[in-house]
Amino acid sequence: MATANSWNQRLSNFLQSPSQFLTCTTTDSFLTDLLHELRDDKANDNTKILLLSVLLEHPNVLCPTVSVGEETVQDLMSILTHAPQKSVSLKCHLMLTITNVLVCTSCFTSKAKVAEDFLDLLFQTIQDTNDHRGGSAHYPVRATACDCLREIETCYPGLLSQKLEALYQFKQQETTVLHQSYCLLFTLGLKNAIRHLAQQKDVADTDLKNLLTGNEGLAWKCIDTQLSIMFPFNLMNQVPQLQTGGDCKELRSIMTLLLEESYLLTPVSQASLLRELVEIVAMVPALSPAIFKSQLLRLFGTGEVELLHVTLFMKGAFTDSLFSAEDENFFLKRLVGMAQHPLLTIPEKLFYMRCILHFPENRPISSHGEECLPVLVTPRLAASLLPTVFNDSNTMLCRLNLLCLVHLEADEGEEGKGLGYLFDHVIALLKIVDNHGNREMTVTSFKAVFIFLMHFYHMEKYSEKLISKVCELYSKNCCLAPHLINLVDRIQESLEDSVWASQLFKALQKSIVEVSLSQLTLQNLSWHLKILGRVAKENKIPQRNTLYFLLNVLLNSSLCERGSWQVGNAILAVCRNLLKHPTLNQVFIELADLLQYMSAHYEDTDIQDHARFYYTLLTNLSWEKLSGVLAKGADGGQAKIRSLSAIMAESDGLTNCLTIHQTDQPVLQLVKIQNQESQKSTTSATKLEDVEKQGALEFYQEQFLTPGFASEVTLQYILTYTEVNDSLFDRIFSICLHFDLKDSNYAEVSDICVPCLFRDRKPPEVCLKLKPRLPYPTTVNVRAVFTTEDGLSWHTQLPDVTVSFPEVFLPLPLPPGTSHVLKQDVFDHLWNAMSSGESNCAATSLFCFQIGDSSLNDLIKSHFESYLISEQLEQNGCKVLFFLPPKFHVLLKIEQAEDSIQVNIATDNWELLPHVNAYLLNITALSNMTPSHI
Repeated sequence: MATANSWNQRLSNFLQSPSQFLTCTTTDSFLTDLLHELRDDKANDNTKILLLSVLLEHPNVLCPTVSVGEETVQDLMSILTHAPQKSVSLKCHLMLTITNVLVCTSCFTSKAKVAEDFLDLLFQTIQDTNDHRGGSAHYPVRATACDCLREIETCYPGLLSQKLEALYQFKQQETTVLHQSYCLLFTLGLKNAIRHLAQQKDVADTDLKNLLTGNEGLAWKCIDTQLSIMFPFNLMNQVPQLQTGGDCKELRSIMTLLLEESYLLTPVSQASLLRELVEIVAMVPALSPAIFKSQLLRLFGTGEVELLHVTLFMKGAFTDSLFSAEDENFFLKRLVGMAQHPLLTIPEKLFYMRCILHFPENRPISSHGEECLPVLVTPRLAASLLPTVFNDSNTMLCRLNLLCLVHLEADEGEEGKGLGYLFDHVIALLKIVDNHGNREMTVTSFKAVFIFLMHFYHMEKYSEKLISKVCELYSKNCCLAPHLINLVDRIQESLEDSVWASQLFKALQKSIVEVSLSQLTLQNLSWHLKILGRVAKENKIPQRNTLYFLLNVLLNSSLCERGSWQVGNAILAVCRNLLKHPTLNQVFIELADLLQYMSAHYEDTDIQDHARFYYTLLTNLSWEKLSGVLAKGADGGQAKIRSLSAIMAESDGLTNCLTIHQTDQPVLQLVKIQNQESQKSTTSATKLEDVEKQGALEFYQEQFLTPGFASEVTLQYILTYTEVNDSLFDRIFSICLHFDLKDSNYAEVSDICVPCLFRDRKPPEVCLKLKPRLPYPTTVNVRAVFTTEDGLSWHTQLPDVTVSFPEVFLPLPLPPGTSHVLKQDVFDHLWNAMSSGESNCAATSLFCFQIGDSSLNDLIKSHFESYLISEQLEQNGCKVLFFLPPKFHVLLKIEQAEDSIQVNIATDNWELLPHVNAYLLNITALSNMTPSHI
């Protein structure tokens, strides 16, 4: 018999990739082993439930045919029949699994004998009330049987249509908590039975009565009909109508009773019940929607999201047949109130906002599918939903969108006041960004600008003020260039007839080209070039000023001598877009001068070569041919393969010179250098005498007043080749490493340039400098651009660099030679401050482990030696301090207890505790020690 652990591994491998798992074995073999284990009495219930999860997740993989499904179900039913009475959870999972296999393998469609047997078993289970004697512990079996019948009835509507009387009796007789399950099962069967009857022709009055009192058997013929193709209920014109001459007293009586009992159900079940009843009333014209009138007051007053949602469903179905104008007005006020209720969660508030936006009106005005507000939502009603800067981002944007719609349709007087507030709100958000708001606020602000413009771009006084404000914002914060480009791209996608994007680019171009050289920095220039490169794609914007600006920068600065590849490439990107610009003939001379100057004076060889090539294209090809040569396909590749120029043959590698090539596999990798403690030192130039004179604690605290103090962690790596052995890359030059962080916990990492890498020489070392904002583990995406001996440029993706939590640790930042006495003074002060609870962020914890084969001294020497505060191990333990840039600490007191080692932890950032705990678990496991409790 396979052990539980071996089954855990097999099931894990199967669930990760069933197709790959089955390449090592056959489906029949695996299914046979699984069923054999389920039949084994020695296996516990938890293991069997785990095995059943495979059939629940992938029934069609393990049972590809109807015959296999039938055989599997027979085995599972045998297991279910012989399962012990106390194995309630196992029985429930077995019934669910059997239902899943039967439905997914179409055993009901083929009317298999095993499907009939299982349905009989389910009916026997739901009518067997002997579990009353066993207490509520056995109720889940009957509840699950009801759920299985509901699932089957949902998949095969009408199958239970001849069992309505029995189901109704079960519901009436059940007085336990299971009444809810019986009620939902009966209601679903009733709805599907009426739908089946409504689709028939020449229905007599007695047919409905016979349907309600029938108790014959399963209606297998319903599976052969088209009833299983259910129309969406929102398509009211497709709902079948049951035309009867009678008044449907029996059906009305049943509906009334169900509604009266509905308050006994949970909110989710009530919502499900009401939906079924709404569909029944919609199908039976003899039933008036007024039957729900008595429930409206309760539904309007509820705080349950599910019930308000089903109330909206009723509103959409019956409109003024059920809801009066007063009801409609009250319901909208209710939704507005709930959308700002202080006790509700943000997702719930956003849900109510969406309900207002899509509120079904009694007399709707057709909007052709566009988002619009109900007529009753006036500025006065929506005044309480005005956005503020104190709202969270999602709520703020949702409110702004709603209020924009409100004031878009408002009267002239109301519009001026309310619209002015919304515009001021958008300006206030931009001011927060101007004052160095965080990334979330920056994104939110530009989304707010987009929403406002989507509704009011046609109002010149606001659009012009926005352009002025955005340009002013960019002039102070050039790093917002990507946000501005994204904003313009989204506006051009959504508003094809708007000129706002073009006007903004004109204003940005004007502000950039007017910047004096004394105010330009290398970083600001990089952002400016991104904007100018995007402006160069706008066909209606003149580009002469852009070229004058670039020429001025190159001629009157040391930019060419510095030879920055990134800046040079950004300038060439502008030139590339200008080569495709319709007004190229107007700036031909200036562009030629720029490219010729770069090809002769720029220090970077790669930039020179590209500039020379662009100059050759400019002076030898027409604009039409240039556009064709430089055009990109939909996938980013070359749009045309054939050559458009006669100046060189295709064999000369025209396309190779145009773009940087992508390697098929990673060529380079960064390999971490072990034992880097010396690189993580936080030495200071301060003399030790000054520390002793001033006092260690006061000196230590004053250090943090210096900007950038101890805020950087340096990690060393070797840049070397991967296992890919391609002679083309044996000698590569001008390697530029670019780093992208996958979170915002660290500042941006600067590019690193490596002159060359030869396969037969010692690989170079690379120092990666990280500036943490929050010292958590992180992953860095690494890319590289380099040049091979044949002059081609290549781009490759390196394996990600993982920075673990202990790699961020630094020793206590005090000058070398500081005595352990002074260090302990700092340690004790920090410990007392963190343990006193003065700070909301500080926290303490305890970690215990048992000593295995290794001693405590070996553990401390291996992992804590660089961070020890105590001069040597004290009688019962030692003190350890980890400094985590930019300003956090983790303090450890390691003490020897009778049967374990206790590590008392204190930190000034409680969010670090999970990482500290994981670190201690790891090192104690590596040291052959056993954590006992945390």
